[in-house]
Amino acid sequence: MGKPTNRVLQSDNLRVLEAMAPGVVALVYVDPPFNTGKTQQRTQIKTVRDENGDRTGFQGNRYRTERIGTRAYDDNFSDYLQFLEPRLVETHRVLAPNGTLYFHIDYREAHYCKVLLDGIFGRECFLNEIIWAYDFGGRSKKKWPAKHDTILVYVKDPEDYVFNADEVDRIPYMAPGLVGPEKAKRGKLPTDTWWHTIVSPTGKEKTGYPTQKPMGVLRRIVAASSNPGDLVVDFFAGSGTMGAAALELGRRFLLVDDNPEAIEVMRKRFAGADVEFVDGDAGPT
Repeated sequence: MGKPTNRVLQSDNLRVLEAMAPGVVALVYVDPPFNTGKTQQRTQIKTVRDENGDRTGFQGNRYRTERIGTRAYDDNFSDYLQFLEPRLVETHRVLAPNGTLYFHIDYREAHYCKVLLDGIFGRECFLNEIIWAYDFGGRSKKKWPAKHDTILVYVKDPEDYVFNADEVDRIPYMAPGLVGPEKAKRGKLPTDTWWHTIVSPTGKEKTGYPTQKPMGVLRRIVAASSNPGDLVVDFFAGSGTMGAAALELGRRFLLVDDNPEAIEVMRKRFAGADVEFVDGDAGPT
């Protein structure tokens, strides 16, 4: 077996980006900490059948909750934009001439980050503001509940970039009776508003990592904005969903995270796959 074309690095992502050659990456997706000022945390549990358990399940059966463990990371930077700027400058440098950046952020920082990205890429290179809308979790009664993230899309060259519309998953028409049976059966290309559920807390996809993003969202990004064999990069890799989508769609990937818990999750997720794990600052070779 030859050298793996897929790599996971445990490292400071800025050092990795600075070590990379220019113009080698087709697609960068980043989901940086959202600067909420809180510790992001997820507690993993399992339930065991127990007549004296603490919860009631299907058909009234009783279950006992057992705590497996907790994963967490600090989401608090004293100067968030100063932290992001050098990483985004390096992202622009390593992108291929027809490369694309998908920058995933929440409503608290989206407007500030767009101004920063306009300055780095140029306003003419702003392609889309994607709204990922979901419907899960608690609902405030003091304001409109916040149930969306923002994904800002920038291209290196507004006249030359990859967008594979025919490779993107189709979605149902909201009023299929207005378009006829043939179009209704085929479905439509998603707009810049994506309705997609979060990762189910009890589903097979979950890894237990805080803020894990669903495969459906990353699969759509990879399919649309890269081609088979391309190198795609996520330098806030977390649970590694970008890499999982790349593997499925025949792309090469480089994932970077300095959190040992993230690396542990990715080792389990990519067990048996042709993926090299490296503790260091080397970029792709």
